[in-house]
Amino acid sequence: MEIEANIPDPDGFYEMLLNAHAGMSEEESVELDSRLILLLANQVGDLEVLSACLTAARDSVLRSRSKA
Repeated sequence: MEIEANIPDPDGFYEMLLNAHAGMSEEESVELDSRLILLLANQVGDLEVLSACLTAARDSVLRSRSKA
Protein backbone atom coordinates (compact mmCIF):
# COMPACT_ATOMS: atom_id res chain seq x y z
CA MET A 1 0.00 0.00 0.00
CA GLU A 2 1.35 3.39 -1.02
CA ILE A 3 1.13 5.80 1.92
CA GLU A 4 3.32 8.64 0.63
CA ALA A 5 1.81 11.26 -1.67
CA ASN A 6 1.62 9.64 -5.10
CA ILE A 7 -0.44 12.18 -7.05
CA PRO A 8 1.64 14.61 -9.13
CA ASP A 9 -0.74 17.50 -8.36
CA PRO A 10 -2.60 16.74 -5.11
CA ASP A 11 -4.09 20.25 -4.93
CA GLY A 12 -5.39 19.87 -8.48
CA PHE A 13 -6.96 16.53 -7.62
CA TYR A 14 -8.56 17.99 -4.48
CA GLU A 15 -10.01 20.82 -6.57
CA MET A 16 -11.40 18.28 -9.07
CA LEU A 17 -12.94 16.32 -6.19
CA LEU A 18 -14.57 19.45 -4.74
CA ASN A 19 -15.83 20.46 -8.18
CA ALA A 20 -17.36 17.02 -8.69
CA HIS A 21 -19.43 17.60 -5.53
CA ALA A 22 -20.50 21.14 -6.48
CA GLY A 23 -24.25 21.63 -6.49
CA MET A 24 -24.97 18.20 -5.00
CA SER A 25 -27.03 17.46 -1.94
CA GLU A 26 -25.36 15.65 0.95
CA GLU A 27 -27.07 12.43 -0.16
CA GLU A 28 -25.81 12.84 -3.74
CA SER A 29 -22.28 13.57 -2.47
CA VAL A 30 -22.31 10.38 -0.41
CA GLU A 31 -23.48 8.46 -3.48
CA LEU A 32 -20.72 10.07 -5.59
CA ASP A 33 -18.10 9.11 -2.99
CA SER A 34 -19.42 5.54 -2.88
CA ARG A 35 -19.32 5.17 -6.65
CA LEU A 36 -15.86 6.74 -6.83
CA ILE A 37 -14.55 4.32 -4.19
CA LEU A 38 -15.84 1.36 -6.19
CA LEU A 39 -14.36 2.67 -9.45
CA LEU A 40 -10.97 3.30 -7.81
CA ALA A 41 -11.05 -0.09 -6.08
CA ASN A 42 -11.63 -1.69 -9.46
CA GLN A 43 -8.62 0.18 -10.83
CA VAL A 44 -6.43 -1.07 -7.96
CA GLY A 45 -7.73 -4.59 -8.45
CA ASP A 46 -5.58 -6.13 -5.70
CA LEU A 47 -7.61 -7.47 -2.78
CA GLU A 48 -4.63 -7.43 -0.42
CA VAL A 49 -3.92 -3.75 -1.17
CA LEU A 50 -7.61 -2.89 -0.86
CA SER A 51 -7.79 -4.65 2.50
CA ALA A 52 -4.76 -2.73 3.76
CA CYS A 53 -6.29 0.55 2.55
CA LEU A 54 -9.61 -0.19 4.28
CA THR A 55 -7.83 -1.01 7.52
CA ALA A 56 -5.67 2.13 7.35
CA ALA A 57 -8.66 4.38 6.60
CA ARG A 58 -10.76 2.84 9.38
CA ASP A 59 -7.92 3.10 11.90
CA SER A 60 -7.37 6.75 10.94
CA VAL A 61 -11.03 7.59 11.53
CA LEU A 62 -11.11 5.78 14.87
CA ARG A 63 -7.90 7.53 16.01
CA SER A 64 -9.39 10.91 15.04
CA ARG A 65 -12.60 10.14 16.89
CA SER A 66 -10.74 9.19 20.07
CA LYS A 67 -8.84 12.53 19.99
CA ALA A 68 -12.04 14.57 19.73
